[in-house]
Amino acid sequence: MNVRVSWAAVVLGAVLVLSGCGGSGNEPDVAAQETATTTATATSSVTAAPTTTEATTEAPTSEPAAGTTTEPAPELPPTLEAVAFEQGESYYFTTPDGAFACGIVQLPGRTEAGCEGVTDPVPPQPESCVVNWGHGMRVVDSGPGEFLCSGGPVYLPVEGSAEVLPAGSRLSQLGYTCETTEADVTCTNDSTGHGFTVASGSNETF
Repeated sequence: MNVRVSWAAVVLGAVLVLSGCGGSGNEPDVAAQETATTTATATSSVTAAPTTTEATTEAPTSEPAAGTTTEPAPELPPTLEAVAFEQGESYYFTTPDGAFACGIVQLPGRTEAGCEGVTDPVPPQPESCVVNWGHGMRVVDSGPGEFLCSGGPVYLPVEGSAEVLPAGSRLSQLGYTCETTEADVTCTNDSTGHGFTVASGSNETF
């Protein structure tokens, strides 16, 4: 009887020892595993919000309707009041053949109209002219037109260049009027009616 009780006690003690070993830290904690699994699942479920890109629509450019053409403005014929190169109180132009540089100019003490260039015939140089003689013609405030006596250019703009006064055009400024043809140019004092007509091979004063 005593031997059976002792053996039962040994078996019971072994069972208790084995039960205690099951609670040691050598095996993973079930609760900890569940917590880790839940955290990992929650973390993997977070995704970045999708970005949206709005398409940029450009305003349509206006184009001529199909079948239409844009024509340049018609070229106007020369006007009676052609615009010359204006500089200060003076007006400059060149003749259609390019032979003469002309101007209606305001000079100290007087206003005149004239043209510079080679013309023929030219009268003998007067004793009163001690510089260049006959290289053009002019008309001043009083008296008839005359040949030019000058020490340098008179009817050239200081800056820039003068435009051609087209044949058949007229320039009226400062009391003078100049008109061009294909062959010559005529400048007149509007008040006195005096003036000149000049070309490369001819000239006349009145």
